[in-house]
Amino acid sequence: MTKDMSRAATIPHVEYEIFQLILDEIDISVLKQQMCPHGDKPAIARFEKGAASAARLIQNLIERRKHRLHPDHLDYEVKA
Repeated sequence: MTKDMSRAATIPHVEYEIFQLILDEIDISVLKQQMCPHGDKPAIARFEKGAASAARLIQNLIERRKHRLHPDHLDYEVKA
C-alpha cells in the first residue's frame, strides 16, 4: 500500500483496492445458503465451482493492475 492509503492515486489504484477488498472481506456464505438447499450436492458443487471461478476472475483483474500501482505500493510489480 502507498504511504497515504486514503488517497485515490489513480483509477487503476482504486479498482485494485476495490477488487482486493471484495476478495478479502465479502463473505458469500449467506448467498451459498440461499442458493444451495441443504443436502443438494449438485447445487453445492456448482456454487463452489462458480465461486472459485469468480475469485479467479477477480484475481486476474487484480494482477492486471499491479504494474499500474504507484511504485511505493506494497503490491506494485514491474510489468513483465
